[in-house]
Amino acid sequence: MNIADQSLVKKINKKLILNEVIKNSPISRANLSKITGLNKSTISSQVNTLIKEKFIFEIGQGQSSGGRKPVMLVFNKNAGYAVGIDIGVDYMNGILTDLEGNIVLNKYYTLENSSPKTTQSTLFNIIQQFINHVPDSPYGLAGIGVCVPGLVDRDQKVIFTPNSNGTNMDLKTLIEEKFNLPVFVENEANAGAYGEKVFGAAKNYDDIIYVSVSTGIGIGIIMNNDLYRGVNGFSGEMGHMTIDFNGPKCSCGNRGCWELYASEKAVLNSIREKNNTLNSLEEVIRLVHQNDLGILSSLQNFGFYVGIGLTNIINTFDPQAVILRSSIVESHPMVLNSIKNTLSSRIYPQLNNCSKLLPSILGKNAPALGTSSIVIEHFLDRVTA
Repeated sequence: MNIADQSLVKKINKKLILNEVIKNSPISRANLSKITGLNKSTISSQVNTLIKEKFIFEIGQGQSSGGRKPVMLVFNKNAGYAVGIDIGVDYMNGILTDLEGNIVLNKYYTLENSSPKTTQSTLFNIIQQFINHVPDSPYGLAGIGVCVPGLVDRDQKVIFTPNSNGTNMDLKTLIEEKFNLPVFVENEANAGAYGEKVFGAAKNYDDIIYVSVSTGIGIGIIMNNDLYRGVNGFSGEMGHMTIDFNGPKCSCGNRGCWELYASEKAVLNSIREKNNTLNSLEEVIRLVHQNDLGILSSLQNFGFYVGIGLTNIINTFDPQAVILRSSIVESHPMVLNSIKNTLSSRIYPQLNNCSKLLPSILGKNAPALGTSSIVIEHFLDRVTA
C-alpha cells in the first residue's frame, strides 16, 4: 500500500471512530473496536489524535465485565459552534448551537418588510450577535447556515422567492465576504426536513416528506436517509402543484396552486372575507382557543385542502411518514383530524395508515436547526479529512 492509500485509510478510520463516539457516547476503546471492526492499535492511535484535537475526551472509568475498568470516551460537543438562520417572508429566526445541535442562543425578529435591504441588515445584525456570544472553544464558530422559502440552486444561489423580494440574491457570497466564515444556503422546507431527520420527528424513518405550511407551502424530501434536491436543486415546490385548473392566478405564474387554498396566507384571506377586523394569524389562533365557530369552520376547510394536497404527495412518494409544520395545524386537534379524514376518504385503501401523519416536534426551529446541522456535518467532514 502506498503512502497516499495509507493516508486515505487513516482519514476514513478517523471519521468512522469520531462518528461512533458521537452516536454512542460514552463508549470505551474496546467497544469502539468491536463496533468498527478496527484493531486496538488503530483505535488507540486515532483516539489519541482526536483527544489532542479536542474532539473527544475521557470521563473516567466505566463498568467492568471482568478485568480492568475501561476508560470511557465522550464527544466534545463544545469543541465548536454553528449558526442556523431561517429567513421567512415576514420573520427571521436564528439559533446558535453546539456541535450536538443543542440551542445556546435563539433570536427571533419580525420583518416589517421583505426588501433586500431590510433582510440584509437584520441578517447581519443577528449573525454579529451570535458571533459576540460564541463561548470560548477550540474551533469557535464553524460556519453559518441560512434557509429561504424559495428556489435555491445547486450553487446555493437564491433563484426565486415567490412570496418575497429575495430573487437572485447571492446570500452565500454576501455573508462569506462580510464574516469570513463557511456559509451554506438551503431551501426552507429542505432545511426543515433535515432538522426533523437529525433531531426531531423523523429520526427513526428513512423516507419522509416534510410539509412546511406558512405564507406558502414547501416540501422537503428525504429518500433513503438522504435529502433529495432534484437535478437543479428545485425539488419540493409542491405548493405550486395545480389542484384547480380554473383557479386564480398564482405569483409563480400557474393557476389554482395548492398554496392558494391551503397556506396560512390563504386561511387568513378567507377569514378576512367574513371578518375584516382580523389582521394576523396570532389573532386567528387566539379565537381558535376560544372555540369561535366561524374560525373553526374555516380551519376545518383549511384541513380539507391540506388533505387534498397530501393525497397527491402520498400517492406519489409512498413515504414512511409525513411531518407537518404549521402553526394552524398545531393550534387545534380538529385541524389534524380534518386532514386525516380527507386522506382516509381519498387515498387507496391499501395505502391508508401506511404513511404516518405526524406534527413537527421542532416547530418553528426546524429549518434553523436543519441549517445548523448542515454546518456541523460539513465542519466534521472537513476536520476529519
